[in-house]
Amino acid sequence: MVYVVVETYKPGKTKGIYNRLRERGRLMPEGVECIASWVTLDHKRCYQVMKARDLRLLEQWTSQWKDLVDFEVIPVESSEEAARAAMDW
Repeated sequence: MVYVVVETYKPGKTKGIYNRLRERGRLMPEGVECIASWVTLDHKRCYQVMKARDLRLLEQWTSQWKDLVDFEVIPVESSEEAARAAMDW
């Protein structure tokens, strides 16, 4: 499954986020893959496209960052998948 993950950095935590990332990596369990990632120019929000074979794996990953980041996890499908599904409506 593919997800858009919106990370909102908690106030004053940006430096802590990048320190943890440098020291421990992304902390993603096996079965979770980061496809792409973009950070706003003010370094307060990150948008990621993630793949995970199970939502629980994404929840495991976000739990390791929740002291620094608030997450919104949105399941998505490609435009092609949506168009195919629309044909069945």
